Amino acid sequence: MLLVALAAVADAAGNHALARDGVLAALPFASVAALVTFGEAIDKRARFAGAQSLCYGLIVGLLVLTCALRSGSTRGVPPLAVSSLLAVVGLFALKAALAIVPRWRRLGVLSPAKP
Repeated sequence: MLLVALAAVADAAGNHALARDGVLAALPFASVAALVTFGEAIDKRARFAGAQSLCYGLIVGLLVLTCALRSGSTRGVPPLAVSSLLAVVGLFALKAALAIVPRWRRLGVLSPAKP
């Protein structure tokens, strides 16, 4: 996620070469994370494991798309490459929300100790 955030910031700053390198470096990590999350979804059958796995699958697909668009570009960066990178950032935000939901409900059960 750090490499994707770096790529998004570099893209916003106009350093498209650094953004391309960041996306390219993030792709193997996202692929391994997608495989691990898919295995956990099959093994544990946790509440949001399938959604987490689907998010990682979409993240890998969008990273491949933005890498392909950026590598074929001769001038500047195509708008679809920037849009797919922003979609990846949004999917990471969705994954964070899905990770917090089970813990959030547990916090509601807690009550202060009686004196």
